[in-house]
Amino acid sequence: MPGQDSHHLAHGNASHSQPPEIIQRSLFGEILDWMLAPLLLLWPMSIAITYLVAKSIANQPFDRALEDHVLVLAQQVKDIDGKVVAQLSNAARDILRADELDTVYFQVRDEQGDLVDGSPELPLPADEEKPQPGVVSLRTDSLRGQEIRVAYSYITLNQHLASGTEKRASSLALVQVAESLDKRAALANEIIKGVILPQFVILPLALALVWFALTRGLSPLAELQYRIRARRPDDLSPIDSRQVPEEIAPLVHSLNDMLDRLGQTLELQKRFIADAAHQMKTPLAGMRMQSELALRETDQAEIQRSLLQLSKSSEAATRLVNQLLTLARAENQTSTTGPLTPLDLNELARTAVQDWIPTSFSYHIDMGFEQADGDVIVLGNALMLKELLNNLIDNALHYTPKGHSVTVRTRLGTHQRLGVLEVEDNGPGIPVSERSRVFERFYRILGSNVGGSGLGLSIVREIAQQHAAQIEILSNSRNQDPRFPGCVFRISFPLHIPPSELE
Repeated sequence: MPGQDSHHLAHGNASHSQPPEIIQRSLFGEILDWMLAPLLLLWPMSIAITYLVAKSIANQPFDRALEDHVLVLAQQVKDIDGKVVAQLSNAARDILRADELDTVYFQVRDEQGDLVDGSPELPLPADEEKPQPGVVSLRTDSLRGQEIRVAYSYITLNQHLASGTEKRASSLALVQVAESLDKRAALANEIIKGVILPQFVILPLALALVWFALTRGLSPLAELQYRIRARRPDDLSPIDSRQVPEEIAPLVHSLNDMLDRLGQTLELQKRFIADAAHQMKTPLAGMRMQSELALRETDQAEIQRSLLQLSKSSEAATRLVNQLLTLARAENQTSTTGPLTPLDLNELARTAVQDWIPTSFSYHIDMGFEQADGDVIVLGNALMLKELLNNLIDNALHYTPKGHSVTVRTRLGTHQRLGVLEVEDNGPGIPVSERSRVFERFYRILGSNVGGSGLGLSIVREIAQQHAAQIEILSNSRNQDPRFPGCVFRISFPLHIPPSELE
């Protein structure tokens, strides 16, 4: 049915719009993985290396024994009347006798390669393996499909005559002794067993020790977590970093910094709420008093006067509430005021001045505007910057006497990298000692006798900071009346320069 199809489609879209699930990882498991993974990878490598080393160690004594056998056998080979003869004694044959594990082979060949004695199937060395006469060499070969180790040497024989005299003619003979590798393998296996078997006991013990060490090492985190959870909700005092390990101390310092900033924010909010409540008491009390007077009065003129005062009090309360909302919005950097976009200060200031012209007429004040020669493009939020300018103009109109002037001016900075917005008045001015305090909330200069909430300049400062702008209060050097030195509010914005112009 159509209704069912739309329902399923909506349900499917809702399921796709859900954010992906975030998998929370364990610090204990992370460290354990990084410790055990290399250990489990290195263990087989250790076994392989141990096996190769064991084979090398097992080969050395057996190779030396083979070399000794070749030397013993070489001493029994003679050249008699030009014929190579192997005169092996019983002792020599006992040395070359096979035992329970290894089969021993020997071979003697003359210079022509004919077999003199021994096993005829024993392979000959390759030509490139032929050593110098008298040098015993080793090689690994195969016989009947079985791997064997061979020690061999070419010996120089002096010819002996049958009469017992020696003739100086000489010839070469090949002497080889070989054996199977069973003994070597058995010895290597014994070495492997002696080395690896203890590792099967040591490895679980090492894993248990690693587990225990990690548990002990991460216990300060658990203690820190317990101490934080045991705090009261209103306890923002610093966490004692002396009771935590050195590696966790930076985290504790960061938490303390955050707690300090949070405490300052909460303190500002408490003071702001207390000040706002205090400021709201006056207009609300006036409204209540005027409404009670209007109810008791019978004279229409007095009732009209009370209603007029009630209207003024409600207007003051409305203005105060609006300024509080504007200040809260300006302080919230992530509010819904919108992103910063390029805008022209000339256009912004011209529009604001036009809106204030009727009010300046009612105050009998000359409202002027001086525009920069070229465009003054800055990055900003038009709504908030207009609020900034409105508060500066409102402040100037309130403090400027009748018959004087207020001027709004835009211009480029000295180094052509700043856009400057100025609001100049001919009022009583602000003493130098007070200029750093007029931006505080609800602060009022004593003796000013001008109504207001004391929030306008606080709003100006917050919006200027939000736009990375510098704000200054200067004396009005153009004013010639000593009774009204006036002042200039100057706000300098970084100019927005397109990337194409930067290149």
